Amino acid sequence: MKPLLSVRDLSVTFDVRRPGSWPWTPPRKLHAVSDVSFDIQPGECLGIVGESGSGKSTIARAVVGTIPSSAGNIMFEGHDLANMSTSERRVHRRDVQMIFQDPLAALNPRMTVGEIIAEPLITHEPHTPRKDVKKRVGALMERVGLLPNLINRYPHEFSGGQCQRIGIARALILNPKLIICDEPVSALDVSVQAQVINLLMELQRDMGLSMIFIAHDLSVVKHISDRTLVLYLGRVMETADSHKLTTLPEHPYSQALIASVPIPDPILEKARPRPILKGELPSPLAPPSGCVFRTRCPKAQASCAQARPVLEDIGGNHLVACPFHQAEHVLAVGT
Repeated sequence: MKPLLSVRDLSVTFDVRRPGSWPWTPPRKLHAVSDVSFDIQPGECLGIVGESGSGKSTIARAVVGTIPSSAGNIMFEGHDLANMSTSERRVHRRDVQMIFQDPLAALNPRMTVGEIIAEPLITHEPHTPRKDVKKRVGALMERVGLLPNLINRYPHEFSGGQCQRIGIARALILNPKLIICDEPVSALDVSVQAQVINLLMELQRDMGLSMIFIAHDLSVVKHISDRTLVLYLGRVMETADSHKLTTLPEHPYSQALIASVPIPDPILEKARPRPILKGELPSPLAPPSGCVFRTRCPKAQASCAQARPVLEDIGGNHLVACPFHQAEHVLAVGT
């Protein structure tokens, strides 16, 4: 089966000028994403995790097409995003939609809920009769758990969880093939997070959606995603089946991320090993030589500064970018 989305050696850099520098001074390069590759099959959910500043949202925006890639290829249904014509790019905008982190900030406060959800439909299908637009909006509101009689209310009249449901409805109105969820539950209460996650899983199953789910919380990613990709400073550290990665992580960074997720059992929580990362995330303006994680890695050796480790398949499509990897059994995240 051909992948719906294929990303190969994606790199994204930004020019950053020093404050007060002369106009002819060469800008510094901020390396947001470097040599990231992955595939997404139809109906599959890929989880992307990592600290703030690891490049998760940059990948999402490059796939959507709102920022250009500096190197590499993004293929959607066999079409290169960089070489798409105007008509092909318009179709791409229909087929790839985003759900954003801040549900209230993502909605126009001067538009009603009905207008917000219908906006993509009116933009891409302007000849759709108004009666049909209202009918589709009402049906979709019911599908995401909102009462249709709220169609004329404004975003400030809703809770955070309801606003995120509005954002989900807006993303689904065009029946896209790929949904990119950029930390969609990080701003919500824990109980509301579970409701939104379950809703997304139901929608993915019923509509056959493919999904990229970006988050900090590995317990959430494990629950919703089929595979998980771990990012650090714009580079892939490890990628594997979500269950395998959260129970037998190989990379030291993955082990530290999993250990940071609390277990709702005080005895097990106290007994398990807790590798703690020391130091701060290095600046993407001056990433470390060799392995970018070496400055915080407990297993780092002198050779780690000499060459960047390549992703090695250790079996079962489990890729690890560390020559000193070692599986460590950990308590399953979210148990």
